[in-house]
Amino acid sequence: MVRIMTEVKTNDNCLVADIEGYGAVFHTPDLNGDIIVPGAFRHDGPVRMLYQHAAETPIGRWTSLKEDGFGLFVRGQIILSSPRAREVHALLMGGALDGLSIGYQTIRAAKTKAGRRILSASLWEISVVTFPMAPHARITKVSPPRPERQTLEPSPDQFATALRQAASALSV
Repeated sequence: MVRIMTEVKTNDNCLVADIEGYGAVFHTPDLNGDIIVPGAFRHDGPVRMLYQHAAETPIGRWTSLKEDGFGLFVRGQIILSSPRAREVHALLMGGALDGLSIGYQTIRAAKTKAGRRILSASLWEISVVTFPMAPHARITKVSPPRPERQTLEPSPDQFATALRQAASALSV
């Protein structure tokens, strides 16, 4: 009997680490006194995952953004092919980092005594940060590195979008 051994090589550009947490918290003043209301966010393109709000330092991608009763819950993947992403992941795993912070452009807001009520905002990015402006905007889960799955199956959001498009095309 001949056993054929295959070596699977995994390199850094196909390793990811999953993270999730709250990028924003609703009904709670941030350190500037601003309060974000549910339904305020819109995003016309991809929402970027950055480190410390530095546009030149993307570290991954957000795969899911969903509002719930507490705030904007996000899931994403740190792409471990860059030294900075590996450093951020190590700091997250070690408990030295756990903050999230949003970068956005205010579209509509109402003044309050302490700051603003953000009624509508264009969400640009969500960063892993040392000091979040919203103290409760935190990462709640970090996974160890894993190979990125190469799959042809659509995500649930992609599947739902395809179904809506098909239904729309059939109703014309």
